[in-house]
Amino acid sequence: MAEKFHAELDTLKKDTVKMARFGRSMLRDAVDAMVRQDTQLAESVVARKEKIHELEVELEERCYQLIALYQPMAKDMREIACTLKVITASLRIGRYGKVIAKIVNEISDAGNGPAIRSIPRTSPMMSIPHMADLAIDMIDDAIEAYDTSTLRLIEDFSSRDDTIDALRHSIFREGITHMMENPRSLTRCTHFIMVARYLERCADHACNIAENVHYMETGERIEIH
Repeated sequence: MAEKFHAELDTLKKDTVKMARFGRSMLRDAVDAMVRQDTQLAESVVARKEKIHELEVELEERCYQLIALYQPMAKDMREIACTLKVITASLRIGRYGKVIAKIVNEISDAGNGPAIRSIPRTSPMMSIPHMADLAIDMIDDAIEAYDTSTLRLIEDFSSRDDTIDALRHSIFREGITHMMENPRSLTRCTHFIMVARYLERCADHACNIAENVHYMETGERIEIH
């Protein structure tokens, strides 16, 4: 019985990692679509929303079935609890990717608005691609930590999250400055400010995964600020 349970749990974790990477790919592609003004890529991200929702429902149901059938305790129960958190975080990351993808037309040449690459390179608004890279790196490390139980990958998450927060504040201030100097930039800058906020939230979800991985492995709860 225990052997069957652990085999099913291992399969569940592997499938959850696949879902997490699927959500991550939605965010990565959405940011790339924004930077490159690639409306077709953006549309492909939006089209994936049904798939990630289906994965959420399926994997959550499998978690509940394992709990009901085997009544796990201690580390086993913590693994299932962590898996549920990873499923939720992955769905939300994917949804933020979808939201970013849906505004690509608004800030692309095709949508009659300058894209991010048309902003002067001296502008902090150019920090968005860098901010996205940092947030996605955190997501990658959080997924890897969950997959391999490697806690060293999440040891510096607090300082990395601080960097993300600082970039978001910088982009917000720059956006407000642009809007005050040029009211015609209102829509474009508002979108950039919101994209920065979405990226910050994705980094927060990576931190949430990291907190739960730490609890899964040690039984101790931590809070990453």
